[in-house]
Amino acid sequence: MRLCGICLVACAALAVCLLTACGKTPHHSGGVPGSRPYTVKGKTYYPLKSAHGFVEEGLASWYGPGFHGRRTASGERYDQEDMTAAHKILPLGTRVRVTNAKNKRSIVVRINDRGPFVDNRVIDLSHRAAVDLGIIGHGTAWVHIRTEGDVPNLAPDGDISGAFYVQVGAFGVRKNAVKLRDILTKTGDSVRIDYGTNRLWNVQIGPWPDSDGAAANLARIKALYPHAFVVSGD
Repeated sequence: MRLCGICLVACAALAVCLLTACGKTPHHSGGVPGSRPYTVKGKTYYPLKSAHGFVEEGLASWYGPGFHGRRTASGERYDQEDMTAAHKILPLGTRVRVTNAKNKRSIVVRINDRGPFVDNRVIDLSHRAAVDLGIIGHGTAWVHIRTEGDVPNLAPDGDISGAFYVQVGAFGVRKNAVKLRDILTKTGDSVRIDYGTNRLWNVQIGPWPDSDGAAANLARIKALYPHAFVVSGD
């Protein structure tokens, strides 16, 4: 069993910091829960203002009884038997479907915390969620993540239709986004720069006409850009 202790310590420190700075409603900016940028271990994260069309894959881990009752980034107490999880950039309160790629088990959890701040891990599940997903014995598992709600209608084959991109980077200065775009276009990919709701210049590869097409290319792109993820182009 592998617990993501660093993640919870960092998240607890973040919650305390936000509470001190902003009073009783520290987790809202522009009406979107948990959208304020934050820094952990020297890296700044820019949470999304919408979970619309978000798709991701990577390693899931979990955190358990040692953190039961501690405050999460949402301000609520962590209950290891609730179906909750930590994610670095999804809006707090987002419901996501998590599917174990190996045993095909699927669960829905609510994002109420930040993390995991460990390389290659994309989501930190509660103890109950980890039990239901079948990863307690292994500690981690490769999973597929897709938001529930705030997404387009599902097509008959279960795919999400629309314009989808793989986001590779986000920059406060446009010329830095242009530099990355120029590098990516040399590989033959179609690349766009989009100024998004995160108030950053987002560098995105695509589009693909559906979420599965973008997800199929995600592993190739993540080999060079580990923090890449799929976004809706709407």
